[in-house]
Amino acid sequence: MKMLSVALAKGRLAELSLQFFEKAGYDVSMMKEDSRRLIFTDEDRSMRFFLVKPSDVPTYVDYGAADVGIAGWDTILEEGRSFYEVLNLGFGACRMVLAGPKEYEGRLDSLTISKVATKYPNIAREYFQRKRRESVEIIRLSGSVELAPLVGLAQVIVDIVESGRTLKDNGLVVLDTLTDISARLIVNRVSMKLENERIGALIENFRLQLDNKKGGTP
Repeated sequence: MKMLSVALAKGRLAELSLQFFEKAGYDVSMMKEDSRRLIFTDEDRSMRFFLVKPSDVPTYVDYGAADVGIAGWDTILEEGRSFYEVLNLGFGACRMVLAGPKEYEGRLDSLTISKVATKYPNIAREYFQRKRRESVEIIRLSGSVELAPLVGLAQVIVDIVESGRTLKDNGLVVLDTLTDISARLIVNRVSMKLENERIGALIENFRLQLDNKKGGTP
């Protein structure tokens, strides 16, 4: 039997993802140990798990190095890869927002925005071109995006917000919500055809788990 490969994002998303696989009957005990290993296998179920940078999960699935993956909706939108997005798993929930100084609140439609700082240039560009019909300069940053409006690098930012506390602490407010974000189960297109029975069973198991959670079943 072919070993199915699953790409998981390192960190908190991997921990939450493993709960689904564990409830589905896969042996993920080795992945819970403190280890520097990147590849783990469940030989009995012919499943191989590997940990990658969150933004790389869609790439592994697109190219078929992974048959299945779990990635945040933000990463999926930003990377623009080709695969099946089959389930919204619900965890890792947050929002992708446009944020700026408090004095911009309620004035978005009358503002002329020229520079936007973000870790998500493709998402930001799509938003300004499609929704706002504006041409802006996108400035890509790797971290501390909230700093950009404070030092004059950009007027506004596009970033992920969970509680909103970081924005508030830096005198920024949400001006618009681009999309809700959560973890999604994604599947390589060829793998879905060749391993339809096994991958389909996994999807149905995950869907049942989600239904049980909605119904209050532990």
